[in-house]
Amino acid sequence: MAQTIPWEWYRTFLAVMKEGSLSGAARVLAITQPTAGRHVAALESALGVVLFTRSQTGLQATDAAVAIQGHAQAMENTAKMIARSAAGFSAPTAGLHGVVRVSASEIIGTEVLPPLIAGIKKAYPRLTIELVLSNRMQDLLNREVDIAIRMATPAQEQLIARRLGSIEIGLHAASSYLARHAAPDTIDALFTHTLVGFDDTTPFILEALKHFPQLSRERFTVRTDSDVAQLNLIRAGAGIGMCQVQLAAFPVPLERVMPDFFAFHLDTWLVMHEDLRHSKAYKTVFDMLATGLQAYINDGGDSKPRQHPKMTE
Repeated sequence: MAQTIPWEWYRTFLAVMKEGSLSGAARVLAITQPTAGRHVAALESALGVVLFTRSQTGLQATDAAVAIQGHAQAMENTAKMIARSAAGFSAPTAGLHGVVRVSASEIIGTEVLPPLIAGIKKAYPRLTIELVLSNRMQDLLNREVDIAIRMATPAQEQLIARRLGSIEIGLHAASSYLARHAAPDTIDALFTHTLVGFDDTTPFILEALKHFPQLSRERFTVRTDSDVAQLNLIRAGAGIGMCQVQLAAFPVPLERVMPDFFAFHLDTWLVMHEDLRHSKAYKTVFDMLATGLQAYINDGGDSKPRQHPKMTE
């Protein structure tokens, strides 16, 4: 295969994989459907494989398409990273500038980061911040994001990692709920209450169940896999559920329930790829986020931030 394959063919291929149709891919890429079809056909011809078959529900990816999707996604991540890095060197006018992509969980991203990002923008208005909310661990090594807040100890040595502290999770309920139902003081009493919790099992849930096997899925009669939805259900008085202790004070005050029974801690880290250490934009955002997150964490406990023993800045 001596032919050089244009990047836009792979970009269209990825869009079809995500959207399930040529029309959907054309829409998100702002190209025509015939152009999308030509890109896919040209890529199939260049690779010598069939990537999609037609079905009643749209285009179905073949095994070959699934096999190359990860590699094409890595190409897309690298292309986006090149654009973000180049932005930091373009238009050399006064002030820090560039594009920094930050990943966080739903709760941290919606409840904690907005005022921190507002502070960064106030200090450096020419910086562009892209915030990715996902409970999936974004791939820093393949440049899906530049900086990530993680609730697990980073394992890759290519990452700069700073431990921010430990976030405590407790059972909480709104005053409006506890006004209707007496606060439980035993496990048996707890299970007579409406419990708000998860539907599908995640790595975090599996870890929590090791310590609290009583809190299985069947115990929760209000279920959702959105952490933000769980928190707002608790605030609305729907029942008792898990909440970060620091979030119990605002904007709707929550009361902690049975702290002696349930207390779970999440080790919290801020990480970025070591190749970004010499970029002033990335380093500045990293440091400002670290300061703000440490203040948030320490407001709710005595944990002191420390460096990962195998990683330095």
